Amino acid sequence: MGEQHVPIQSFETHPDRYRHWKLSFDGAVATLAMNVEEDGGLSDAYPLKLNSYDIGVDIELADAVMRLRFEHPEVKAVVVTSLKDRIFCAGANIYMLGMSSHPFKVNFCKYTNETRLGMEDASEHSGLKFLGALNGTASGGGYELALACDDILLIDDGNSAVSFPEVPLLGVLPGTGGLTRVVDKRKVRRDHADFFSTTAEGVRGKRAVQWKFVDEVVPRSKWTEAVRRRAAALAQQSTRPGSGPGVPLPPLQPSIDGNVFHYRHVTMSLDPVRRQAELLINGPTEAAPRDGAAWLAAGADAWSLRAFRELDDALLRLRFNHLELGTVAVKTRGDAALVKAWDDALLGARGHWFANEVLQLVKRTLKRMDVTSRSFIAVADEGSCFTGCLLELALCADRCYALADPDGKVTVRLTGMNAGPLPMGNGLTRLQTRFLGEPGAVEQALAHKEPLASEDAEKLGLVFAAPDDIDFPDEVRLCLEERASLSADALTGMEASLRFAGPETLETKIFGRLTAWQNWIFTRPNATGEKGALTLYGKPSRPEFDLRRC
Repeated sequence: MGEQHVPIQSFETHPDRYRHWKLSFDGAVATLAMNVEEDGGLSDAYPLKLNSYDIGVDIELADAVMRLRFEHPEVKAVVVTSLKDRIFCAGANIYMLGMSSHPFKVNFCKYTNETRLGMEDASEHSGLKFLGALNGTASGGGYELALACDDILLIDDGNSAVSFPEVPLLGVLPGTGGLTRVVDKRKVRRDHADFFSTTAEGVRGKRAVQWKFVDEVVPRSKWTEAVRRRAAALAQQSTRPGSGPGVPLPPLQPSIDGNVFHYRHVTMSLDPVRRQAELLINGPTEAAPRDGAAWLAAGADAWSLRAFRELDDALLRLRFNHLELGTVAVKTRGDAALVKAWDDALLGARGHWFANEVLQLVKRTLKRMDVTSRSFIAVADEGSCFTGCLLELALCADRCYALADPDGKVTVRLTGMNAGPLPMGNGLTRLQTRFLGEPGAVEQALAHKEPLASEDAEKLGLVFAAPDDIDFPDEVRLCLEERASLSADALTGMEASLRFAGPETLETKIFGRLTAWQNWIFTRPNATGEKGALTLYGKPSRPEFDLRRC
């Protein structure tokens, strides 16, 4: 197969333009039904048979989950099912994976993981519950999609099964957290999980329930009623408002001027020659909403929502379309006092469903930055406003340089946003992760309620260095240039290892352990070599494995 890398033109869509999903509503229950168009892939080089998916299918899924959270507060439970008879989902399209470039494979798996974690986040933090209604076989990524749901029903028709065929058929791993969710989330016994993951046909019927791979199997004659019953039970567990109005999410529509992407609050500038990029995030210019009703009135134009939606879109464009730009300077501009006011207002209104959704989106965007394989260097210079939620960008970064300014114009400032509402995937705040062995340092930093001069921020450990105006430009330049000269592979591994100190969670296992192993396995000849299993899938030749363990 010839290696392909198809640039993604947009990560935005709308239900009116979905090709692969149908979203419908019945009171407190929504149905998200998969019906993948075979000829609807991002490339015409592979058909999307049996509800198999490429990144375009997942972009629609991510959009649907986001819109359910923001636009449909009346929905309390979502039924995820298929419109195809006897097939739920065959997982990621194997031919697409086989012909994709290595970076695309890894980024594809990372994106699908983030989408499914977004479903689990919606359940935990928004009360939006998900029922996987498997009306047919769910293989590989199809079963991984079901695993992201709160409950799983499987039709009992003597044929439909759940399976992970990746190891026996393709020589790779389930790429969207399946192994981790099976044992950590569903608490499947290790020997049962071992059998399941090495048996291509998977399990069905009573065994699937007894081994905890699904919650219930239902005969076809009772299927519709069982789905209705189970969805209603999940809706009863929900904390959602149960009524509208929702907040429509308009397209972001950045203007593109050569290598510069202009959003309303974010500007992304690309420098292919230096293999660098710059992300500039502008703070708010208007007064913050006073309460939940005012947040709802501000809607999608609220700075906290719009700015972080734009940052999220920019990060995805960097990941998929600008692979050689490995170093990113992160800057902010604006009024630090206004940023604090918006942080305080959002935290004060978080009991309102919409304000809570805005807060959760800020959290998820910062998590996206945490697991993006780029070197982030925060630059706090004159005019910057690294305060609260924007200070989290500097804490996400691998280093932060702050200009020592005798006039006190360059400061950083902590707010309530830095004290818990925006945790990392390890369950800790970025301050707690930064000072893992020094809990007193976290309390000391948070005790400072006023803006901190750069030198004071350096003493507290909030920034890496605070050079004066003579040394600052050269230190920043040398850091960026040195970073761009190092091995991209080594930097990716180093940064991922250093960013997640502390406890291991399902999320850090997926992005640390799984991504590392899958990244390695995708380059091994047993999977993608000339005679590898993924390369030869669908061909008459059998794979030849290097049987040495290493």
